Amino acid sequence: MRTSIRSLVTACALALLALFVADGPASAAHAQELGPADGRELPRADLERVAVGDEAPNFTLASYGGEAVELASFRGQKFVVLVFYRGHW
Repeated sequence: MRTSIRSLVTACALALLALFVADGPASAAHAQELGPADGRELPRADLERVAVGDEAPNFTLASYGGEAVELASFRGQKFVVLVFYRGHW
């Protein structure tokens, strides 16, 4: 019984690996078509990086509901997690 489960897991892993290898070049070519709408020639903007332990610089972004939310309004609360989706889907 243990051998058949191990064989099944191995077969599934190999099938997934084959799928990823076979789809690799096509996915890479498709990824080359994607990119920022305003061009790839834009200058890099993150020259002033924030080091670990530094306070994050303040900024304001629009929330999902459309209202402006400022990072400083969350200071002193527990934790803030920022997620930026690049929109390349």
